[in-house]
Amino acid sequence: MSLILSGTDGVQGNSGAIVSGTAVSASGTSVDFTGIPSWVKRITVMFSEVSTNGTSIPQIQIGDAGGVEETDYSGNTVIVTSTSQQNSANSTGVKLYVSMASAATFSGQCQLNNVTGNIWVFSGSIVRSDSTGIGFSSGAKTLSDTLTQVRVTTLNGTDTFDAGTINILYE
Repeated sequence: MSLILSGTDGVQGNSGAIVSGTAVSASGTSVDFTGIPSWVKRITVMFSEVSTNGTSIPQIQIGDAGGVEETDYSGNTVIVTSTSQQNSANSTGVKLYVSMASAATFSGQCQLNNVTGNIWVFSGSIVRSDSTGIGFSSGAKTLSDTLTQVRVTTLNGTDTFDAGTINILYE
């Protein structure tokens, strides 16, 4: 059975279209996407050749009108290669990889889906330029209010992004 949607898809304010954010050159200690509409149910964060000046692991955090939330993320991130596997639990955000090298770049995407209310789940895959492995991320976070912002930062919060492009799609 096929379902063809015309006009709205039943979500108030959503035209059914996928909306692209503004791509930004990765710089500073974090990249924030703010003003996300309350009707959004899915966000895809995309990375192209992003790097930092240090070795801290990149992560995604989400927030509401009260600010970005930095605790109580669940889930795990794993790197799989042909010969090994490493993993790391999430707590301060959803990690995009398990380890990082300052000369490495990473590319890929992470999708955030709204389960219900303020409950969000994450799933992503990232490749690193100097590795033969791929990183898989999965996790969850319940916000105290409606999601309005997404932040890409590092685990230590002080390493600076120095190359690459980050953007979001939302629907």
